[in-house]
Amino acid sequence: MEPQAQTPDQPHRTQPVSFVRRGSRLQGRRREAWDELAEAFLIDVPRVENADTSVAPGFVLDVEATFGRSAPLVVEVGSGLGEAITHAAELDPDRDYLALEVYRPGLAQTMLRISQKDLTNVRTAQVNAAEAFAGMIPASSVAELWTFFPDPWHKARHHKRRLVKDDYVDLAARVIEPGGIFRLATDWSSYAVQMRAVLDASGQFENLHDGERSGADSPLTQVWESGVESVVGGAPVREGRDPVSTGNTGVNEGVDELGGWAPRFEGRTLTSFENKAIKAGRMVFDLTYRRR
Repeated sequence: MEPQAQTPDQPHRTQPVSFVRRGSRLQGRRREAWDELAEAFLIDVPRVENADTSVAPGFVLDVEATFGRSAPLVVEVGSGLGEAITHAAELDPDRDYLALEVYRPGLAQTMLRISQKDLTNVRTAQVNAAEAFAGMIPASSVAELWTFFPDPWHKARHHKRRLVKDDYVDLAARVIEPGGIFRLATDWSSYAVQMRAVLDASGQFENLHDGERSGADSPLTQVWESGVESVVGGAPVREGRDPVSTGNTGVNEGVDELGGWAPRFEGRTLTSFENKAIKAGRMVFDLTYRRR
């Protein structure tokens, strides 16, 4: 894609990244999918210093040219294997969907799903979301932004790597149109508390479920009471140590009087990842905000 005339400069990776580069080797059908489908479904993003998730300063995506039409745009950050975004795109052909993901195998699987479902309203990009939002995605061009189950980075010293922080919320506000929707979900209470605090502190968003599901009805209260997060991956917490997942909020903080939790987003299909969390007994926290 060619840059548009207005080209804001975005610095390359000045903050700790929110992901670790796990295996990126493509094998079997995913390698074939990449070779066969990338030209049709993968956006060719110019890079910085050959970094394969970066965005070159000055590149602005021409959204209408990319999709061949003008339609409301939904962006998913961390689209994984493409289960959620392709399901939504199939049910809602009047919207365009952009999957942002850093892992090549996930992108390959997403493109395979796009092809199998014969979808024309989904594109993918291998890119660090923060860099994409800094300039690649045009300002006020996104009708809905989804950030579902980002890496929780459990240990306190790693919380700086969490995606949903003040800087990410500011960038999200840049790309979401006024009145647009910001949907988030996590299956860890510590991160849920952080997400809610950061969004509530922003003057650019309003919680569509402010005050709802508080007290005994709050999933946070229920998690604290159950103690489910004292077991991580089936292994008991070591004696004398706090649970990895709740180091920021404690095993039982009493009652969540603030609330603000949204009902589960019906437009998010039950992915394999979310299903594992539910089977492990963890609670899923949904948040929905509107851009002012």
